[in-house]
Amino acid sequence: MALVLGSLLLLGLCGNSFSGGQPSSTDAPKAWNYELPATKYETQDSHKAGPIGILFELVHIFLYVVQPRDFPEDTLRKVIQKAYESKIDYDKPETVILGLKIVYYEAGIILCCVLGLLFIILMPLVGYFFCMCRCCNKCGGEMHQRQKENGPFLRKCFAISLLVICIIISIGIFYGFVANHQVRTRIKRSRKLADSNFKDLRTLLNETPEQIKYILAQYNTTKDKAFTDLNSISSVLGGGILDRLRPNIIPVLDEIKSMATAIKETKEALENMNSTLKSLHQQSTQLSSSLTSVKTSLRSSLNDPLCLVRPSSETCNSIRLSLSQLNSNPELRQLPPVDAELDNVNNVLRTDLDGLVQQGYQSLNDIPDRVQRQTTTVVAGIKRVLNSIGSDIDNVTQRLPIQDILSEFSVYVNNTESYIHRNLPTLEEYDSYWWLGGLVICSLLTLIVIFYYLGLLCGVCGYDRHATPTTRGCVSNTGGVFLMVGVGLSFLFCWILMIIVVLTFVFGANVEKLICEPYTSKELFRVLDTPYLLNEDWEYYLSGKLFNKSKMKLTFEQVYSDCKKNRGTYGTLHLQNSFNISERLNINEHTGSISSELESLKTGKSPAGVNLLSFAYDLEAKANSLPPGNLRNSLKRDAQTIKTIHQQRVLPIEQSLSTLYQSVKILQRTGNGLLERVTRILASLDFAQNFITNNTSSVIIEETKKYGRTIIGYFEHYLQWIEFSISEKVASCKPVATALDTAVDVFLCSYIIDPLNLFWFGIGKATVFLLPALIFAVKLAKYYRRMDSEDVYDDVETIPMKNMENGNNGYHKDHVYGIHNPVMTSPSQH
Repeated sequence: MALVLGSLLLLGLCGNSFSGGQPSSTDAPKAWNYELPATKYETQDSHKAGPIGILFELVHIFLYVVQPRDFPEDTLRKVIQKAYESKIDYDKPETVILGLKIVYYEAGIILCCVLGLLFIILMPLVGYFFCMCRCCNKCGGEMHQRQKENGPFLRKCFAISLLVICIIISIGIFYGFVANHQVRTRIKRSRKLADSNFKDLRTLLNETPEQIKYILAQYNTTKDKAFTDLNSISSVLGGGILDRLRPNIIPVLDEIKSMATAIKETKEALENMNSTLKSLHQQSTQLSSSLTSVKTSLRSSLNDPLCLVRPSSETCNSIRLSLSQLNSNPELRQLPPVDAELDNVNNVLRTDLDGLVQQGYQSLNDIPDRVQRQTTTVVAGIKRVLNSIGSDIDNVTQRLPIQDILSEFSVYVNNTESYIHRNLPTLEEYDSYWWLGGLVICSLLTLIVIFYYLGLLCGVCGYDRHATPTTRGCVSNTGGVFLMVGVGLSFLFCWILMIIVVLTFVFGANVEKLICEPYTSKELFRVLDTPYLLNEDWEYYLSGKLFNKSKMKLTFEQVYSDCKKNRGTYGTLHLQNSFNISERLNINEHTGSISSELESLKTGKSPAGVNLLSFAYDLEAKANSLPPGNLRNSLKRDAQTIKTIHQQRVLPIEQSLSTLYQSVKILQRTGNGLLERVTRILASLDFAQNFITNNTSSVIIEETKKYGRTIIGYFEHYLQWIEFSISEKVASCKPVATALDTAVDVFLCSYIIDPLNLFWFGIGKATVFLLPALIFAVKLAKYYRRMDSEDVYDDVETIPMKNMENGNNGYHKDHVYGIHNPVMTSPSQH
């Protein structure tokens, strides 16, 4: 009954293994990593000054010492607000406080300017009075040198000091020449730099439509992949359902198949056992009849008179007692028949278990084909939906405001390019004037320092320690003249140079501290982003200017930072406030139709009571012990008869028993644990049936949803990539940030301000050191120039310098004008 019940459940399994439903698939794999083609730009992101950058850093350090305070954001905001006022009342306390804050911030620069102004005012005055004083033979203008004890030491100190100062001035002049050359070289690069930036901007304008076309082209790749999965729905969805059902169905089918094999083996064993039992019943009857005949014959033989005589009587009695053993085994006739069991097995086998199992296998294997047949309409509907999505995406991308913004930007780029190309010749002309003026200034300083170098060279080389001040050589005298020429030029031009230094210093230092440095640190952007600063009606100037929506938070700093990161124009300018691409590319709207289509399966005894062969041999032995005669012969015949019975009756019965034993062994093997197996199979069948009844629909639904997520996942990923690309990659505004960096950081700060600052730094240093240089030059010229008169000593034999070295002060001055060789007289000549 158990097997019949199992067979019925198997029939139900085969009939219900797949009943309608939608196809399914495995989880959607990760879609391909779409990537927009990289756009190459010519202009570099950063500008490197090269080895000269060390000099620029030196100037920056000096400016930090002069102006160490942080960037005055609040002060600058108030200054800009005041600039927009129609009338400024300078008597207001807040205006006075603002002015004091400006003075406090500019204190270092103002101090330097005050010192420069003092230099500008005093140097011409000092030069004028010094000149007048010299003309009156004062201030060292008298051509007479008083000989001093430490004269040689002072001469050396003055010479060394002047040499060191000239070297310092030369370094400053070198800075001026380098800065002047850098301005000219870099201004020449401006045209190429501008062309490079405009080329990058045009690349941005031209590449944007190509990027949008590339994005749309990727839809076909996504759609082709989805169509491939739809065309392979039998293996993708049907295979998914089959994989879900297989672990619960295949083990049950295998168990039933194994049980069918065991039932067949059982039937064969029962059939063999049944025929063997019938043969045993017949053979047992024949054996019993033969043994009865033998016993009758033996009893007749034992009635012989010889059995009454001793010792034959003992033998006969022994034989008579053993006759009770000549009986057939009664158990052979008591073995029960197995006809009923065989009938039961045959009843079970009438249900073709192997056929049912094969039918179950076939039903599972047919699932993919059933999916293919049942989803033809669904697949066609999904393909129609996917084709319509491509049109929707195309419409969305065409309505993007990026194109309008880029069109307006293109006009601005064209106008700016025309303006720059129209004014670049003027800029190059002004640069030529600047370069020429710088060259004149540096050359003038060079001329002055050359006179100092020539004075030192001629003075040192032509100096004769044995010559008196009035007998100095021409070379030494020329050296002194060169020094005084340098002094005169210094007085004549140093105040003019200082005017240039002060003007360039004020301009360059303030631009560096108020524009270049805050631009690099983005502090300048934070000032410009101050609400209502540039326009009192707009909270955020940039959003008000671009979109007339001043409440939208769009700041200069954020736009610049995003552009530097190569972010797209859509995300940088927050265009989602005017055109929300996330809503236009809502995946639920585009995949709802797909989802609805996917929602529309061991014993052995002797046959006789005694071993007949042993009994026959024993009987024969006892007969041989009797005297010859009829009794002996009769017993021998009976022994032979028993041997014949053993051969003809017992041996076949034993062979049948052996066959019966083998059948029993087979039944034991096949029947061992049969009840447990049946119970297990029934439980498996119940589980399988419950699974099919309760879970097949959910399995199909889950696999269908899974398959749907796979198809939808392709487009989700694609639409997300579109949103990301349009927001972050398409129309990347990096060239705009690079152009702004080029205009401010490179052109203004690196090409103009850095060389300008280096120029005033070098020229200013050289001009400042002209003051100590001219002082030492005036002092040193006395030791090199030929004097008109000198000190005269009374002791003619005494060498003046020797007396000076010995501390002899016993000399008097003798002024002899117009005589270059003084008369040396001794006391003996008076």
